[in-house]
Amino acid sequence: MEIEIGRGKKARQAYGFDDIAIVPSRRTRDPQDVDIGWKLGPHLLELPLLASAMDGVVSPRIAIELGQLGGLGVLNLEGIFARYENAGRELEKIARLPKERATSGLQKIYAAPVDSELIAARIREIKEGGVLAAGSLTPQRVRDYYEVALEAGLDVLVIQGTVVSAEHVSSNGKALNLKEFIAELPVPVIVGGCASYQTALHLMRTGAEGVLVGVGPGQACTTRGVLGVGVPQATAIADAAAARVQHLLETGKYVNVIADGGMRTGGDIAKAIACGADAVMVGSPLARAKEAPGRGFHWGMATFHPTLPRGARVAVEQNATLEEIVVGPARENDGTLNLMGALRTSMATCGYESIHDFQKAEVMLAPAIKTEGKSLQQAQRVGMG
Repeated sequence: MEIEIGRGKKARQAYGFDDIAIVPSRRTRDPQDVDIGWKLGPHLLELPLLASAMDGVVSPRIAIELGQLGGLGVLNLEGIFARYENAGRELEKIARLPKERATSGLQKIYAAPVDSELIAARIREIKEGGVLAAGSLTPQRVRDYYEVALEAGLDVLVIQGTVVSAEHVSSNGKALNLKEFIAELPVPVIVGGCASYQTALHLMRTGAEGVLVGVGPGQACTTRGVLGVGVPQATAIADAAAARVQHLLETGKYVNVIADGGMRTGGDIAKAIACGADAVMVGSPLARAKEAPGRGFHWGMATFHPTLPRGARVAVEQNATLEEIVVGPARENDGTLNLMGALRTSMATCGYESIHDFQKAEVMLAPAIKTEGKSLQQAQRVGMG
């Protein structure tokens, strides 16, 4: 429904995760009977969870550990690990930067050039860990580095930017033709981000196996403030899911919708799936892991942009292991631990057996879902407070 915001301009109402709730169905199940696996090209993944390609989140070690748990860690192939052989030393520098100099300090550190040999070495390191190797490159630089990544054994390529379109217009004549480029690649490709029906549909038509949905919802992102661009995640995911249906009718090919950002708890992840996502990509929840390379900090891929930074270095409390965050057991009651266990239990509580079934769940507008009856938790700052 459109709302008139002034003469000559109308707008749709959009909703985020905090605005909605999942409605239980007439059936319930045991959590162990729920299947949360999904398929990405030829790969079957046990957990619908990707770790964001952010240097404070994914190192080769984290990619290996998450892969062993059943998820997929995406390494930033233009980040610290691809610029410095001793990445740990630079990450220590970032962690020690004073708050008022964090952005300029990041810009200086990321001014070092990307090293193709380091890209290859990091991918080989992940492969030697016995898991799938996934890496992220921007549309501007993917042609520079994709070949060395593939030769090193890359299994999944993520072409990622703040907003990626299938119809980029450039006066320099060097625009990446996604459809032609993806058709030549021997590995599955994920592209994004996007936040609308039309953009998602056009990205699906490029031949991608997955589309990232999310512009600006992450904890460290400032895109919505700097550019004024973005769509609340519940609406963005539902629109992309509708595009997936249209694309399936047109071509017979199913393209995964991957919710990217804006999820803090297992409940948020469950809502993303119920809105139509096949999997989720998260950053800050995993940056809290004791093994995370950020050393208590988290920052996005555009935080260090040389001319227009669109992110902040934010502090996170590293108070659990990666395993506890992803599959438990949880020692806290706020939904930030055992994220995949929470998804299983949400699906079981609502009676759904698989991810595709759960996408059909009823949702409703519920502005009081987090506050109704929770005055004591709020006053005492415990649980949902």
